[in-house]
Amino acid sequence: MAAMLIILLKEGTDTSQGKAQLVSNINACTVVADVVRTTLGPRGMDKLIHDDKGNVTISNDGATIMKLLDIVHPASKILVDIAKSQDSEVGDGTTTVVLLAGEFLKEAKPFIEDGVHPQSLIRSYRTASSLAIEKIKELAVSIEGKSLHEKKDLLAKCAATTLSSKLIGGEKEFFASMVVDAVIAIGYEDRLNMIGIKKVPGGNMRDSFLLKSEKENAEIRLSDPSQYQSIVDAEWNIIYDKLDKCVQSGAKVVLSRLAIGDLATQYFADRDIFCAGRVTEEDLQRVAAATGGTVQTSVNNVIDGVLGTCELFEEKQVGNERFNIFSGCPSSLTATIVLRGGADQFIEEAERSLHDAIMIVRRALKNSTVVAGGGAIDMEISRYLRQHARTIAGKSQLFINAYAKALEVIPRQLCDNAGFDATDVLNKLRQKHALPSGEGAPYGVDINTGGIADSIANFVWEPAVVKINAINAATEAACLVLSVDETVQNPKSESAQGEAAASAMGGRGRGGAAFRGRGRVAHCISASCRLLKAAYF
Repeated sequence: MAAMLIILLKEGTDTSQGKAQLVSNINACTVVADVVRTTLGPRGMDKLIHDDKGNVTISNDGATIMKLLDIVHPASKILVDIAKSQDSEVGDGTTTVVLLAGEFLKEAKPFIEDGVHPQSLIRSYRTASSLAIEKIKELAVSIEGKSLHEKKDLLAKCAATTLSSKLIGGEKEFFASMVVDAVIAIGYEDRLNMIGIKKVPGGNMRDSFLLKSEKENAEIRLSDPSQYQSIVDAEWNIIYDKLDKCVQSGAKVVLSRLAIGDLATQYFADRDIFCAGRVTEEDLQRVAAATGGTVQTSVNNVIDGVLGTCELFEEKQVGNERFNIFSGCPSSLTATIVLRGGADQFIEEAERSLHDAIMIVRRALKNSTVVAGGGAIDMEISRYLRQHARTIAGKSQLFINAYAKALEVIPRQLCDNAGFDATDVLNKLRQKHALPSGEGAPYGVDINTGGIADSIANFVWEPAVVKINAINAATEAACLVLSVDETVQNPKSESAQGEAAASAMGGRGRGGAAFRGRGRVAHCISASCRLLKAAYF
């Protein structure tokens, strides 16, 4: 009897499976990790990314770079997702999580090529991850029970560690203190949207300042701006009636989400009332929280209970921008950082840097534990896992040793980016961490001298939750890539093929390995990477 031919997939569907497909996915992820590798640490380099619209972005933030590269390789997209997750969860460690995931896969590649089943690696990696997280919790230093002054000092050290690798690292102490004051000003509630960042071109970094309970063009009593749109319809009586209600409410400052017309502006000005339009929803909510007022959608129910108060309202000129400042607010659960700087790209990167620092301080304040930075915690976990692996029989010992070796990528890359001899520094770290007394646990890379130093004593700290989240996310991403044994690419429709052809004509030759052709990155990608792209597509 002749064998039956069963067709399951549409004609033109591309499928690839087996060991070759898994190795290809690992290679693609390694290429992505190599892109952000040089951005790690205080001496990390920046990437200049130019998109097809002419926008130029300079950044060394892992999540920002991953987003702007517009990666299309399905396996590499997993690294993009974990970078976004790390950024949204803890704010920092985005480059670290991508590097760790890429290194875990790189160490797994020889075993896959030798025929080891991926599930064996996955089990060992997850075991190693659990052991690593337990060790981090054991080594973490608590900041609970400290006085407010001591706690602010400790939090400033965490923020400075984060900012040291950013474009504004030269003024890390200045901005770290500002970030800590802003986070403490909004209280212990998880409302980071109450911290605003305003960018004003001009001046220098040290012209930046922090305002508590301030908002640009903010208001004490708020109303729905749609009422003013009827001006153009000449409904004068209705308009004047609404304006009179605003005046009778006793409010001295009125803001609206949409534009306020000339008639209303003049009407309020004649009665010594300040008004402003086109105020964002976020700004309105922050001013309401600071002054104790309530955002209103109608002027018909305005009573004293919905009005906010402040001791002083003033307008201040900063560069070419005007800011309306509320002082002496009763709630004071908001803060605004006004950023100054020359180039627009610099201010944009400074804003991203402050976001990372704010998230770090917030997490440290909430979780109250920190660990040694500078690759110290990574080296100590690596030593611990190697020691634990000796107690395990079978292939798992090799897999956990591979996981431990991958963790050393952080101190090694810190040395490489600073121009130090990574082999020499890592040998010193291994020797120090091997001391039986355990006194070498906090020792990491000393960026200033090119040697090793006690990171705790030198105040190079980072919240424990950052490292825990990075190791957990990187391990899961690596396990996810290892668990994929087949890739199915559905054929494009005719319309999609036409759009793709048009796009290819416009952007041919501009992309890198596993990226769309619309972006350029100031980073050399080898010919082997381009061959990888050709092999995949």
